[in-house]
Amino acid sequence: MSFKRIADAGDLTGKTALVRVDFNVPMDKGLVTDDTRLRSAVETVQTLRTQGAKVVLLAHFGRPKGQRVAEMSLAPIAGAFAKVLGSNVSFVADCKGDHVKAAIADLSPAGVILLENTRFCPGEEKGDIDLAKEMAALGDIYVNDAFSAAHRRHVSTAVLAELLPAYAGCAMERELDALDKALGKPEKPVLAVVGGAKVSSKIDLLKNLVTQVDALAIGGGMANTFLAARGHSVGKSLCEHDLADTAREIEAIAGQNGCDILLPRDLVVAREFAANAAHRTCGLDEVADDEMILDAGPQTVAILATAMDVARTLVWNGPLGAFELTPFDTATVAAAKAAAARAKAGKLVAVAGGGDTVAALNHAGVADDFTFVSTAGGAFLEWMEGKPLPGVDALRRHET
Repeated sequence: MSFKRIADAGDLTGKTALVRVDFNVPMDKGLVTDDTRLRSAVETVQTLRTQGAKVVLLAHFGRPKGQRVAEMSLAPIAGAFAKVLGSNVSFVADCKGDHVKAAIADLSPAGVILLENTRFCPGEEKGDIDLAKEMAALGDIYVNDAFSAAHRRHVSTAVLAELLPAYAGCAMERELDALDKALGKPEKPVLAVVGGAKVSSKIDLLKNLVTQVDALAIGGGMANTFLAARGHSVGKSLCEHDLADTAREIEAIAGQNGCDILLPRDLVVAREFAANAAHRTCGLDEVADDEMILDAGPQTVAILATAMDVARTLVWNGPLGAFELTPFDTATVAAAKAAAARAKAGKLVAVAGGGDTVAALNHAGVADDFTFVSTAGGAFLEWMEGKPLPGVDALRRHET
C-alpha cells in the first residue's frame, strides 16, 4: 500500500506537525477509564519530538455537532495524555484562531500541545475548505495517526492532507501494513471468519469478501439466516427470514468467485438466553421449535480449525456465538485459540477487528498472539467492505 511515512519527512527541526490522533476515549466523571488509544499515540509523538518538531494534536470527542459542549471538552484528556507520555502537554481551548497561533509560537521545540475538540467547529464534519485552510496555517506538515476516523472526510481526517505535506503516523502505518497483508496483497489461501447477530448489518461486507477470499466461515446469529435459507429449521433463534434471498445471492456470488462458504455443521441450543442455561448439542435438522441456537458445536470448530491449517491468511470479524454468556463462548474461544496458535507459530497471518471481535479475543486471552488486532471499528468494517477511506486515500495522493 503506497503512502508516505514519518521517516520520509526528513529533518523537522523548527517545524510544526499537526497530528490527528484518536483520543475519543471512555470517560467517567472526568477521568479516562481506558488509556489504550492514548498509549497508541505515544510512538508517533515521540518520533516527531525526536526529530525536533513541535507537536500539535488534533482530536475529537463525542458528537457535539458543531457546538461547544462542556462535557465533550478535551481539557481533561491533556493531563491524562501527559501522564502516558511522561511529559508536559499544553491545552488550548480552540482549534483555530490567533490565540492558537500564539500558543504554538510560544511552544518550545519538541513541545506538545492538544487543541480543543475539532468537532466544536461547525465546518469540521462538513470538510469545510475555509476551516481547513485556517487550520493548515497552524503547521508545516500533517500526520494522520487515527485510522479509526479514516472513513470520515472531515477537515482533520482528510482535507488537511490535501493542503500540507502528509504522512501516516506510526499507529496508522502499522494498521495499513497489516490490512495490506490481509486483503491488499495477501498470501493465499485467504480465509475470512465473519460472525455477529445480523446479516443486514454486514451485507456489503459479505458481498465484498466472497469476491476476495478463498473461503468464508459464517457464524453467530447471521449463520442462522443462511441455514434457514438452505431450508434448515432454526427454531426460535435470532434469524432474518426476510433476507433468505440475500443469503442465497451471497452464496451464488461466492460460487461464481470460487469462494467456499463454511456454515455450522452442528449447533449448541437452549430454551433460554441466559448464562449457564440448560443446553445440548444437536445436528442441523434437530433444532426444536422452542429452542434457539446460541453457539456452534465442536464439529464446526474442528472444520474451522482445519480450514485455518490450510489458510495462510485469516481475516476475522465477529464472534461465532453468544460469547458473552458461558458456556456459549466455547466455539469462539476454541477457534480464536486455534488461530492464535497458528499465528504465533508463523503459519498464519491473522488480522482481526471490530468491537465485539476485540472483546471476544481478549475474552479468549489471545489478542496479543494475533498478527494484528484493529480497534478501529467503523473504519475497519468499511475497509472490509471494500469502500474507499478518505483519510487513507488522502495519504495515498501524497505519495510520488
